[in-house]
Amino acid sequence: MHRISDVCGKEIRVEGRWLHIARLEADKYLFLDDPEAALARLRTCGTRIDLFTFLPRLSEVSIRYPYPVVWDNLAVLPITSFDQWWTKEIGFKARNKAKQAEKKGAVIREVPFDRTLVQGISAIYNESPVRQGRRFPHYGKDLDRINREEATFLDNSVFAGAFLGDTLIGFTKLVYDDARTQAGLMNIVSMIGHRDKAPTNALIAQAVRSCAERGISHLVYSNFAYGRKHRSSLSDFKERNGFRRVDLPRFYVPLTRTGAAALKLGLHRRLVEHLPEPVAARLRDLRSAWYSRRFASPAEAL
Repeated sequence: MHRISDVCGKEIRVEGRWLHIARLEADKYLFLDDPEAALARLRTCGTRIDLFTFLPRLSEVSIRYPYPVVWDNLAVLPITSFDQWWTKEIGFKARNKAKQAEKKGAVIREVPFDRTLVQGISAIYNESPVRQGRRFPHYGKDLDRINREEATFLDNSVFAGAFLGDTLIGFTKLVYDDARTQAGLMNIVSMIGHRDKAPTNALIAQAVRSCAERGISHLVYSNFAYGRKHRSSLSDFKERNGFRRVDLPRFYVPLTRTGAAALKLGLHRRLVEHLPEPVAARLRDLRSAWYSRRFASPAEAL
């Protein structure tokens, strides 16, 4: 992976071995105000880029840029006030889940980014090598690496933690765009061993509260659907908490002939996205079974 700094005030990352695809380092969280100016900079940056891709803000979905489009989706929660969400947009069961942490002694609050938080995050990350039937990518990271990764975009970030006494049992990192029109859950992870307290549900409630207090009108929880997998336990969890699927255009701009050919042939997509969903589902089941045999991991449930 290669990074290009200061492209219209943003950092760009370039990934891929034979097909080099560039996107914002904070893709889905920060946005380009002037895509044409960014493209002009990338064309002369000296780094080979075959495709550049970007998403518009939710408030700018109606803008029609003259670039090829591949439809993407996000899980989006419109926010008018915390009380509106709490009383009108989620059901009785979802509210009970969100209150479960407090009932069992956990405290949810915004927290500063400091060494204590990083140490708590490390304990969460290193609880288990497997989550939701797949290898957990943050397992095994040391404190310095966690500090570097979580210290990104601090000027646009809000951290919240779920605490049982002095122990961090869950945390979330919100990153909001420069216009403060939307915020994305860049991280939301809780300890598997404390799932009986439903800290993730409580952290969702805190994220809604944090957005409402700052006048941020949309909370984004990554994608609603991934590839051809339209429903999952995670999408059901998001829906129970008021998130809905919003389809929006992802723009792809070829900057080389290789990029144009790859886009035409669909080679910009991951291999798994080309597979029929029954085949992909079977592969996911095999992966989960393999990890279950390889690692001793606590049972998980949202």
